[in-house]
Amino acid sequence: MATTFSDLGVPAPIVEVLDQQRIRTPFEIQTASIPDLMNGRDVVARAPTGSGKTLAFGIPLVAAVKKAEPKRPAALVLAPTRELADQIASDLSLLAEAVGRRIIAVYGGVGIEPQVKKLQRGVDVLVATPGRLEDLISRRSVSLADASIVVIDEADRMADMGFMPVVKRILDQTANKRQTVLYSATLDGDVGKLIKRYQTNPVRHEVGPASPDLKAMEHFFWEVPRTARVPLCASVIATFGPTIVFSRTRHGADRLAKQLGRMGVKAAAIHGNRSQSQRTRALDDFSRGKAHALVATDVAARGIHVDGVECVIHFDPVDEDSAYVHRSGRTARAGASGKVISFVDPSQIKAVRTMQRHLDLPSEIVKPPEFEGVEMPELTPDTAGDRARDNRPSENRQQSKRSSKARTRSTGGKSRGAGKPGTRSGGPQGKGGPKGSGGSKRGGSNNKSGGNRGPG
Repeated sequence: MATTFSDLGVPAPIVEVLDQQRIRTPFEIQTASIPDLMNGRDVVARAPTGSGKTLAFGIPLVAAVKKAEPKRPAALVLAPTRELADQIASDLSLLAEAVGRRIIAVYGGVGIEPQVKKLQRGVDVLVATPGRLEDLISRRSVSLADASIVVIDEADRMADMGFMPVVKRILDQTANKRQTVLYSATLDGDVGKLIKRYQTNPVRHEVGPASPDLKAMEHFFWEVPRTARVPLCASVIATFGPTIVFSRTRHGADRLAKQLGRMGVKAAAIHGNRSQSQRTRALDDFSRGKAHALVATDVAARGIHVDGVECVIHFDPVDEDSAYVHRSGRTARAGASGKVISFVDPSQIKAVRTMQRHLDLPSEIVKPPEFEGVEMPELTPDTAGDRARDNRPSENRQQSKRSSKARTRSTGGKSRGAGKPGTRSGGPQGKGGPKGSGGSKRGGSNNKSGGNRGPG
């Protein structure tokens, strides 16, 4: 018999809210860590993105957090990016309401005054990015002296983005007697130092691979000159459905999104120069199927946690092996499969072959056979949208806090685009290019009958 959240000791009001959202079967990291967290233990967990870690730390936190005084939150969650902070607060808001607790997210890129006012009214759980939290502390708008539960999410990303000195300064201001919880994709280096300094006899849980499982994805390397990349990119998106496209620069991301739009593929750009409202709207449109693609830079992509991404396109090839792994990990999440396609300029072939060898990836770099005059599917804004929506997997998602309620989203249908990439030619079945015959085979989604689909 499958383990339930009740079996893990989760209070009935929270179990009821989870059930209403059709979240009934705990993921592995939740089964492993929730009991220890409910018992007040320090926990360090290695869990990949998409493994259900937000609920793994969020359920015990909401269940245990005390009512806070104004400007003195009782629990703190640190997240490396605005998008992740907003997503954590959204995922946990209904659970907090069920037990009479308030939760907000604070981050840069938006006005600070509304956040100050919310803190003055009293917030039990504060989700924050390090930079904005330090700003609020310096203004004396918040004190962490009562924060007796502290969660550091995606600690490895904190280290990558240079936040570790800020994180340490923040932790030094929290309650002396506290429960410290750390989730990360890796547990060595600076993360290991953080564990040693700030945790007491932590219970360690490690779930899944230490990095995205590249073998769960199909990898294709196409030799494509820059002049042919945009129409080929549009064709791939229309064929396979929800796609994240990586651009090297912010300007390049904006330009590509506009070019794809002119071809009938609605794309939203997300990067550091976009306002927080623009970034939030782009993610929301993509998660709901209103945008067929996200065009992202590497740094912005750290905050993208969306299930059902069928394809990743490296429009601009990566410079480092780790960047390829991180980018590609946006697909094939939570047990699903996915496709990763790299557009390779002839001048980059040597560097790409070196990366393929390091990461044990398919070594072929091919020209799509129809590359000379890339044949586009007949695309209009309507037909492109139909194709993208039809390729989205059927699944139940936790919706954002903005909706004020959990909604179940279920869309189905078969792909009406080209066939799936063939392993010999490096392109869609039998052709090697963006066009083929027959539907693309989609990967399954985890816990279809009642599993949780909440992001991250």
